[in-house]
Amino acid sequence: MNANLKPATARRSSKPVAKERARLAQCTAKAPAWKLWGPYLSERQWGTVREDYSPHGNAWDYFPHDHARSRAYRWGEDGLMGFSDTQQRLCLSVALWNGRDPILKERLFGLTNSEGNHGEDVKELYYYLDATPAHSYLKMLYKYPQREYPYADLVHENRRRGIQQPEYELLDAGAFEDNRYFDVFVEYAQAQPEDILMRITVHNRGPEAAALQVLPQLSFRNTWSWKHDQPRPLMQLSDGHVLLEHPELGEFHAYADGVPQWLFTDNETNTRRLYGAPAEGHFKDAFHDYVIHAQEHAVNPLQRGTKAAARFAVDVPAGGEVSFKLRLSKMPQSKPFDSFDALFAQRLQEADAFYADIQCDIADADARLVQRQAFAGMIWSKQFFYFDIPEWIKGDPAQLPPPAQRRHGRNREWMHLNNADVISMPDKWEYPWYAAWDLAFHTLSLAIVDSEFAKEQLLLLTREWYMHPNGQMPAYEWAFGDVNPPVHAWATWRVFQMDRKQRGGAGDLVFLESVFHKLMLNFTWWVNRKDAEGRNVFQGGFLGLDNIGVFDRSAQLPTGGHIDQADGTSWMAMYALNLMRIALELAQHNHVYEDIATKFLEHFLQIAEAMNNLGEAGIGLWDEQDKFFYDVLHLPDGGMIPLKVRSMVGLIPLFAVETLEPELLDKVPEFKRRLEWFLKYRPDLAALVSHWNEEGRGHRRLLSLLRGHRMKRLLARMLDETEFLSEFGIRAISKHHEHNPYVFNVDGSDLSVRYLPAESDSGLFGGNSNWRGPIWFPVNYLLIESLQKFHHYYGDDFRIECPTGSGNLVSIDAAAAEIARRLTRIFLKDENGRRPVFGQHPRLQDDPHFRDHVLFYEYFHGDTGRGVGASHQTGWTGLVAKLLQPRQHNKE
Repeated sequence: MNANLKPATARRSSKPVAKERARLAQCTAKAPAWKLWGPYLSERQWGTVREDYSPHGNAWDYFPHDHARSRAYRWGEDGLMGFSDTQQRLCLSVALWNGRDPILKERLFGLTNSEGNHGEDVKELYYYLDATPAHSYLKMLYKYPQREYPYADLVHENRRRGIQQPEYELLDAGAFEDNRYFDVFVEYAQAQPEDILMRITVHNRGPEAAALQVLPQLSFRNTWSWKHDQPRPLMQLSDGHVLLEHPELGEFHAYADGVPQWLFTDNETNTRRLYGAPAEGHFKDAFHDYVIHAQEHAVNPLQRGTKAAARFAVDVPAGGEVSFKLRLSKMPQSKPFDSFDALFAQRLQEADAFYADIQCDIADADARLVQRQAFAGMIWSKQFFYFDIPEWIKGDPAQLPPPAQRRHGRNREWMHLNNADVISMPDKWEYPWYAAWDLAFHTLSLAIVDSEFAKEQLLLLTREWYMHPNGQMPAYEWAFGDVNPPVHAWATWRVFQMDRKQRGGAGDLVFLESVFHKLMLNFTWWVNRKDAEGRNVFQGGFLGLDNIGVFDRSAQLPTGGHIDQADGTSWMAMYALNLMRIALELAQHNHVYEDIATKFLEHFLQIAEAMNNLGEAGIGLWDEQDKFFYDVLHLPDGGMIPLKVRSMVGLIPLFAVETLEPELLDKVPEFKRRLEWFLKYRPDLAALVSHWNEEGRGHRRLLSLLRGHRMKRLLARMLDETEFLSEFGIRAISKHHEHNPYVFNVDGSDLSVRYLPAESDSGLFGGNSNWRGPIWFPVNYLLIESLQKFHHYYGDDFRIECPTGSGNLVSIDAAAAEIARRLTRIFLKDENGRRPVFGQHPRLQDDPHFRDHVLFYEYFHGDTGRGVGASHQTGWTGLVAKLLQPRQHNKE
């Protein structure tokens, strides 16, 4: 979705392309085939809610990084550059040691929420470089210093720095001075399902030869320590290779090329190290003790256990490289490495062909590179997520019972929730748990490469073991009951459209209908729980936007009373229109859905009326003087105060827009009759909604919260470079507030909101959720799509100024394309070869071993485009892949 409007190009057909698409066609939810194995290993299992059995829910402190190497996980596994089956029963990963580190590098290190001066933060350099959706080929890069890894320095310096100072990163700590580091590339290829090839290539970027130990690892997830009489898998050395036996997976064979030293231990907790308890045996941290401390007794001399590693010790020449090969196969291999490199070359050729087909209309090579890495990040960010709330609260029979507080603590209302699925994660280190509204945005980019997986993800959150019986969707593991914006219907409709186009016009109605039925339950939950007074004005709470307001809207207000939310109400108007449009699609095949479509039409109109109702005090969500939407505070004494923060909250009403084609209305006569009834008998409602009672361009009708005049005034604010429009997209808060902060007085204390382009100076909302002005992709993307719908109705003759004050009059569609262009330029090289996402860091901008490895951050500096927040959030920021895909006249 960008400015490049091109006619559709016939999809090229070639044998390599057909092979990858044939693999995808073999994969179903019940029979994953090639997807039975994938990048499903977490980057961080420690510090998660799942592993937290503390009395008071402090997950970071209960299971810190220092415990991770020695303590068996209950609910999952993590590892460096890992690969596993869909249930993480058998995991592949890499361990490294440079001869200086105090810890064997088996997983990524980062700061906890309390240690970082801007919240949790991974302190490693790693990149997802390539991946095919069927997992036939994947490639990842980890940059490993040759110096001692500066664990203590990173913790100390970030703790010393205040919230107004930048984060202290690994590059700042001098870990890569004089190029003394290794580039460790890990590639996976599948010869066929359940035959996995792993190739590790290490480049020494330094000026001298450097020693390195490389340990490809195999590990069974510990499934036997929590209940009595559970079967225990086994791996053991047999005829020079490792024989693996698992009660569910069956038998596997692992081979390492060359003559490594095979090490074995058990994936068990070292209670002696952690708790001082007497313990005998071989523990999870045995390879750390053996390699770094030369404790020969740490590993099992019988060469058997539930964790194994092939240990290679090499000297990598200056500027040179070495490689290591491992094969894990369901079938025994007599010559496991004979065609190893040839198969990798074939899989890479097929991956190139697959993406060349997808990118056939993208002329710019750098745009193709960025998009392909965005897709790679999204595919690598799949993760097996396992969490059974009843078992977690009650505890395991073979373990000590959890503290009594847990029965009255976090997520106790979600006793139905039992998740054990592969899910698209926002970021497998900082957010290694699904987030409902993030996931909705993920599916749009994923649908370009794998629409079946995108549909499966949308279906998943509506399943009975996810969705609450009352209709609420789970938000995220820290608080499943938090409220996310209701974007699931929008994503479902858009993925349906994209999938239909790929199918050649045959839409997946079973998918659409299945999700729709559950979404009706969720809509009812919203109406009953978030519009308690029945006024069609909503108090959604957090909604992902708390950090740009005066108050924490999920908590009790210091003033008492409640807030009518411009964004919460607009989200619900958008939700009603999304459900109406889905119902109209279904009604073309089953006319029963016409009544349901009419119900959502009426609900939208009631919300539109409420948003424009001034109320008894003459105050509504729209401020006529400012030409902007604001939240309104209702005080206990009946007073009403508009909270005049010019923020994304006031732009979200643009999202509630839908066009209706005359051809569609002719197919749903009962709905059309009801629509015409409103036109004739309820002009009061018709007048509220952007001339939808008039036939527009191409005899289309428009449903919107904004009439043309109001839309123009709101867009004038949004496209003003002194307010919302940045060189890199739409800011979350108007730049006007940089020198004109909004101040609200409560009991003699001033609460203020001012524009801050990146990290916030407020700790009000905890952790790294304190931005007050940056650019973030999901709402920018929704703005772009909304503007395209407005243009679809108004046409090229409706002109707006872009940027405001420039005198440059353009169509609404051109304004949407300009926002898309500004967003994508965050990642693309400018005329000087520099990527704004890297800020002013010379190493990232100029070094040939850094500058073309792209990171997709959580959000971006409102003035410079620098990446901020979670560095690998290719989840919703993966929307850049959709933005880089050229629009075509006949595409959805």
